[in-house]
Amino acid sequence: MEKLTAPVPHAAAEDVARRSYGKLVAYLAAGTHDLAAAEDALSEAFASALIDWPLHGCPANPEAWLLTVARRKIIDSFRSRQRHEGVASDLDCLIAPSQESVVPDRRLALLFACAHPAIDASIRAPLMLQVVLGLDAKAIATAFLMSPAAMGKRLVRAKEKIRQAGIPFRIPDRDELPSRLEAVLDAIYAAFAEAWSDPGATDVANRNLTEEALFLAKLVSELLPKEPEALGLLALILHAEARCRARRSPGGEFVPLAEQDQQLWDWQMILEAESLLRRASSLGPVGRFQLEAALQSAHVYRCRTGNANWKEVAELYEALFALTESPVVAINRSLAIAEARGPTAALAAMPDSGDTRLTSYQPYWAARAELLAKTGAHGEARNAYEIAIGLERDPAVRRFLQKRQSALNY
Repeated sequence: MEKLTAPVPHAAAEDVARRSYGKLVAYLAAGTHDLAAAEDALSEAFASALIDWPLHGCPANPEAWLLTVARRKIIDSFRSRQRHEGVASDLDCLIAPSQESVVPDRRLALLFACAHPAIDASIRAPLMLQVVLGLDAKAIATAFLMSPAAMGKRLVRAKEKIRQAGIPFRIPDRDELPSRLEAVLDAIYAAFAEAWSDPGATDVANRNLTEEALFLAKLVSELLPKEPEALGLLALILHAEARCRARRSPGGEFVPLAEQDQQLWDWQMILEAESLLRRASSLGPVGRFQLEAALQSAHVYRCRTGNANWKEVAELYEALFALTESPVVAINRSLAIAEARGPTAALAAMPDSGDTRLTSYQPYWAARAELLAKTGAHGEARNAYEIAIGLERDPAVRRFLQKRQSALNY
C-alpha cells in the first residue's frame, strides 16, 4: 500500500477519527449487525495505527487501512467464539475487503437501524449519537440529563438487541419512515447541541460534530423533501451555525447574542434557513424543530431591526414547552418571560430546583443566577453563579460568568 510520510501519525489518526468514525462503524456493522463488535474492532484498529504508522508512515488511504485491520479483527473475534461451521466463511464474504477506494457512507442507514421499533424509543437517539458520531456515554448522558452509568447500561442493551434481532442496516421503505424519523432528528439535534455547547473545540471527543450534524440534517431533508420537521431541523441548524463566527471575540472571549457583530453572521446561510422554514410551514402541522427554528428566526429579526419581540418569543417557547415538556425549554422560556414581563414572573416560571436532572446542568444555574440578580437577590445570585462556573467546561464561558458574578453588589 502506498505510504505518505507528511502527516504526523497521531494527528492523522485523530483526523480520521474526527471525520470518519461513524462512517467506518456503519460500514463494519452493516454485514454483522453487531455494533459492539464493530466499535471494538475499530478501536483496536486505531490502536494498531498508532503503533504501525510511526514506523511505516501514514497510509495514503487511512480509512481503507483502518477498515481492513478492523475487518480482520472482527473475523478473528468471531472465529475465537468457536461458532458453528460455515459462519466464519459467511462472515468472510460479508465483510470481505472492498475493491472501492472510497468507503461507502452508510451512516444514514445506521441511523434508521438504531430507530427500529424493536429498540426502546427513549434510547434510540442516544444510541445514534454513540455509534454514528462517536460520543461517549458521559457526553450523551449530559445531553439527555441522565447519569453516565445508567446511560452506558442502556446503550449496551440496545446494541445487543440489534445483534440478537438481526435488525437490517438499510433506509426503511417510505411507509416505515415516519415512525422512525423523530428519533433520527432527535439524534442529529442532540449532536449539534453538544457541538454548540463547545464552540471553542475544547473537547476533542466532539470530533467536529457541527459538520457531521449539518451533513446528516441535509441528507435527511434530501431524502424527505416534503417532511416539515426534517426541513425545520435543517433550518434550525443553519440559523444557529450562521452566527458561529460571532460567538467569540478576536481574543477568544464569549460574546452573547445581543452583543454580537452581525457583519460576522453568514447571511446567505440565514436566508437559506428562512426559505426552508417557509417551505416547512406550508407542508403540514408545526412541530418541535420548526418552532425551534422559528425562535432562531425571531432572535435574528430582533437583533437586525432593534424591534423588541420578547412577547412573541415567550409565546413560541410556550408552544414548544407544550410539545416537549422539556426543562431545558422551560429555562429558555423563563429568560424570555423576564424580558417580556419581568424577572419575578420569570423566576416563578423556572423549573423546580429539586429536579435532579438539573442538578448538574450549567445553563439552569446561569439562568437562575441572572434572574435572581435582576430581582436584587445578589447573595442567591452569587451562589447560583458559583455553581454554574463550577459546572462550565468552556474557559471563555467560565470567564463570562465570573465577570457577571463580579459585577454583583455585595
